Amino acid sequence: MRLAGPLRIVALVVTVGLTWIIGSILLGGPASGFPRIQQLFTSPESAVTAEPRARKYKCGLPQPCPEEHLAFRMVSGAANVIGPKICLEDKMLMSSVKDNVGRGLNIALVNDVNDLLKFIRPLHEGTLVFVASYDDPATKMNEETRKLFSELGSRNAKELAFRDSWVFVGAKGVQNKSPFEQHVKNSKHTNKYEGWPEALEMEGCIPRRSMAS
Repeated sequence: MRLAGPLRIVALVVTVGLTWIIGSILLGGPASGFPRIQQLFTSPESAVTAEPRARKYKCGLPQPCPEEHLAFRMVSGAANVIGPKICLEDKMLMSSVKDNVGRGLNIALVNDVNDLLKFIRPLHEGTLVFVASYDDPATKMNEETRKLFSELGSRNAKELAFRDSWVFVGAKGVQNKSPFEQHVKNSKHTNKYEGWPEALEMEGCIPRRSMAS
């Protein structure tokens, strides 16, 4: 008895059936109860929707400042290569891009001790003062300038030395020491750059009037 004919028929039926199943899996047809091939090769992690980027507020702060507060962010210079940045209420006051920074103390572009004293002495009561060092903040300072910065609320002005990193926000007429100050000493044992400590970054919200109260 010859079975070649029936076997060909069975093979044809099996082939057609497999083709229908595979087509249904790929196209999501009636056989969609089978796991789709794409799902077999998709990891659970890739199916997770990417989280939206965190919203940034004024000056890049992660949270908005309360009412009657000023948002600020400042970065000291990195060695003698990258200049400092001072941002206030989303306005960049100083940066290398604006071409208004220089080595020394960046309150404004001040490199001469006499100009620095003329700049600080006549400040009105309640005036905010933002300072970011670049390369070396101490060489152009004398005892009077250190005293003036101390009167503006600085704890570290009297200790500033060659090539220290320093950022500071103070105010004319402040009664207490400012909470907005960072200082890193120049030390060959801890310096991040050859001959300079790491750059400092500080941000926050400043009450419009209370710093001078």
